[in-house]
Amino acid sequence: MSNRPIEEIQNDCFRRMTPGERLALSMSLYWGARNLKAAYLRAQHPGWTEKRIQAEVRDLFLYASH
Repeated sequence: MSNRPIEEIQNDCFRRMTPGERLALSMSLYWGARNLKAAYLRAQHPGWTEKRIQAEVRDLFLYASH
């Protein structure tokens, strides 16, 4: 077991990745987060249509920094 902080180990892994690998990882995390948010909204609002769920997810991610 290493005594190095996990952040250092993680940063080393990121540095070894190609730009394409980093992009693929970030896209996977982004879409995973969207899917989790959609699942949460479906559970909280069972009467909503899929179109409404997707619109809410889109708006939440589009305006997340506001």
